[in-house]
Amino acid sequence: LCLSSNLKNKILMQFEPVIGLEIHVQLATASKIFCCCSTEFGNPPNSNTCPVCLGLPGALPVLNSQVPEFAAQLGLALNCDIRLDSQFARKNYFYPDLPKAYQISQFDRPICENGWLEIETESRGKRRIGITRIHMEEDAGKLVHADGSTESLVDLNRAGVPLVEIVSEPDVRSAEEAKAYMEKVHAIATTIGVTDGDMEKGHLRCDANVSLRPVGQEEFGTRTETKNLNSFRFVQQAVVYEIGRQREEILDGKQIVQETRLWDTGRKVTFSMRSKEEADEYRYFPDPDLPLVHLAPELIETFRKNLPELPDAKRQRFMEEHGLSEYDAEVLSADRRMSEYFEKVLTYGAAPKLACNWIIGDLTRVMNESGKSLKEIDLSPEHLAALTKIIDSGEISNKIAKTVFEEMLASARTPEEIIEEKGLKQVSDSGELGRIVDELLVANPEQVEQYRAGKTKVIGFFVGQMMKQTQGKGNPAVINSLLKEKLDG
Repeated sequence: LCLSSNLKNKILMQFEPVIGLEIHVQLATASKIFCCCSTEFGNPPNSNTCPVCLGLPGALPVLNSQVPEFAAQLGLALNCDIRLDSQFARKNYFYPDLPKAYQISQFDRPICENGWLEIETESRGKRRIGITRIHMEEDAGKLVHADGSTESLVDLNRAGVPLVEIVSEPDVRSAEEAKAYMEKVHAIATTIGVTDGDMEKGHLRCDANVSLRPVGQEEFGTRTETKNLNSFRFVQQAVVYEIGRQREEILDGKQIVQETRLWDTGRKVTFSMRSKEEADEYRYFPDPDLPLVHLAPELIETFRKNLPELPDAKRQRFMEEHGLSEYDAEVLSADRRMSEYFEKVLTYGAAPKLACNWIIGDLTRVMNESGKSLKEIDLSPEHLAALTKIIDSGEISNKIAKTVFEEMLASARTPEEIIEEKGLKQVSDSGELGRIVDELLVANPEQVEQYRAGKTKVIGFFVGQMMKQTQGKGNPAVINSLLKEKLDG
């Protein structure tokens, strides 16, 4: 079928993406879900293992009681109904990183159901995304592919690490919404403390189910599942690519194949991994080694009452109490550690807007460049607050403040000590600055005449010379005031 570009574009506009996300969240427990092995990241291969997570014959699982409690708290934060007697099931499949040849998961009796969360994007505004279910399960191991070798090695440190899987309704309609949904889940889960949320360590990853259908059609198209997307950016890129790929396939008269695909981060494409299994192919059945998971109604109500302030409420409070813009409040409220740090800085008397600018600006830049978390950077809230108050007082300029900030990070000293030692205090004395202005005007009569002839932009020349004379320490506001007063006089 050969189509003109105009006709092809017209047809493209008639398709609607239908997207559902399955987000796997690693719970912040010290030990695995069914044994006492550590969940610590980065240990030598196969050192966090025992007969239970190795799947040895005769080893029986015992549920870590913290896992269903964390799952229930997350379900409450995502507006779910909590099942008081959920059940574990065996999901049967063969893969080298699954030593038992089945995964302990949940099937028809998950711990949480019928939830929702609200997202907001520029293109579609506020929308509610339904959550079908949240279920508990164990993670599988990891295959390690050595460079230049045809062999694969198996590391079972992750086998048995506790996960919850959050399955959305197919309510997402764009890559932008998919990214916003994943960001919101991450923000909520880290805010309530059920996960550390470190995506580089695999604490949160996503499978994206994508299909297309003609606009107005109720029936879904054939879907593909792109697995193990471990960043917000990759989710957006993979969904964009998959929508485009499926459109091209349909326009070329080909059938979309239901399959599992992987995302190639280097080439920015998805590629086929295997045909997609259906639920009945996993031969789910209740796990005979594990009893029903009973949660008391009183415990659920205690969890509900003790939920911390969630990101949406925090964003609104930051806007109302501290006068922050919606963007600034959104950035701060999306990260629990950052919002807590911001509020600690305010307790030491910092101006909210100035503190926010430094946190989401220079401090975030340093974190990104160094690869360190906020916890790992040695900058106390008290010291950052002191720096903002010094800037606010006019004692140093913003340019000098950046120098002081870098020195604070390197030495962990107070801004006052650094300013005193390096002689960085801003010159605001109008008498001293006035004397320098007088000398400058006498030395540059040509520029003075240009200014008085109407070429007022030449004042920038004088400001530059003043900053040079004061080694960058002159107060820009005082300098500008003095220059205008004397040039206009």
